Amino acid sequence: MKRAYKYRFYPTEQQRHELLRTFGCVRLVYNKALDARTAAWYTEQRRVSYVQASAMLTEWKNTDELAFLSEVSSVPLQQCLRHLQRAFTNFFDNRANYPRFKSRKKSRASAEYTRSAFTWRDGNVTLAKMSEPLNIVWSRPLPEGARPSTVTVSCDAARRWFVSILVKTTVDHHPRSTAAVGVDAGIESLMTLSTGEKITNPRHERRDRERLVKAQRELARKRKGSANRAKARLNVARIYAKITDRRRDYLHKITTRLVRENQTIVIEDLNVSGMVKNGNLARAISDASWTQLRLMLEYKASWYGREVIVVDRWFPSSKMCSECGTLVDTVPLDVREWTCRCGTSHDRDVNAAKNIVAAGLAVAACGGSARPTRRESVRQLSMKQETQPVRVGIPRL
Repeated sequence: MKRAYKYRFYPTEQQRHELLRTFGCVRLVYNKALDARTAAWYTEQRRVSYVQASAMLTEWKNTDELAFLSEVSSVPLQQCLRHLQRAFTNFFDNRANYPRFKSRKKSRASAEYTRSAFTWRDGNVTLAKMSEPLNIVWSRPLPEGARPSTVTVSCDAARRWFVSILVKTTVDHHPRSTAAVGVDAGIESLMTLSTGEKITNPRHERRDRERLVKAQRELARKRKGSANRAKARLNVARIYAKITDRRRDYLHKITTRLVRENQTIVIEDLNVSGMVKNGNLARAISDASWTQLRLMLEYKASWYGREVIVVDRWFPSSKMCSECGTLVDTVPLDVREWTCRCGTSHDRDVNAAKNIVAAGLAVAACGGSARPTRRESVRQLSMKQETQPVRVGIPRL
């Protein structure tokens, strides 16, 4: 398989100047190609292919106005046209929204170099139009004998430079086991496992909220376009970068452990984009980063021979007794513990995780869906023993 290894590097002044020029040219070519393809569709109902966009790029280079495009490496410019073609393919296949224009301030500055635009010699990467190799901090070694096929250089809002090296390698699967675990994502606890374990939510954004608020207020006071405003914006970006790095590191450690210890991992299909519309919980949900958690679990499971099963978001995991299967009317969010009529006392999150793993294993064994049909739900709720109100235990403070 192909895997990307990301490292930080420190460019020289000449390299920084060349890369910034390349970033600007990539952004310009992408936006002009997107504008041309959009105009062709709305005026002539005509689709522009990658080959036609590449011919446009050649014409742009021959004009006096855009002759500077020939001063940077042509490979990143061609690659951005390929990225645009992929974006349109995903849009027409209903996998993504319509491509958007790149912004100088908001979009990620990056350039992709294929094998013809860089040299790999003695563990050093030298990009086209540069005389010196990149000063890369090798925080972890590349696979032995691996040769890069693509090198992507990027600079984030905190002005940190990164290089992502794509190599072809092999990954050994973990030994098979019979362990299965259900995962209930939450805010008070980041994850609750069907084993009863609760994984703490560090709330990374809350820890630095005072520093962040202070930096944002200072940014708001600065005059737009001034050098002081640029410094204040950089300070805010650096605080955000630290929060993001800590969150990503924590999620990597948790997901790696879950994939290593369990053969099957069952999670819920949460509607995160809809949940963040709740103004009271949006900040906490975004800080928990459930979407990134799911992505990490899925790609690591595919690497190491594990299985991730996704349960339907409407499956009533919190309202069903994991012991007798009784489905109660409702369990309010402020109720963290409740007692079923069978006498079993439940922790809300642990009970949900147990139901999730049971539903996931049933789906894996028999197929179908983990979501009960409307007729089944109505019949269950109409039964006398299942319409008993829940006996509240400990409410959430």
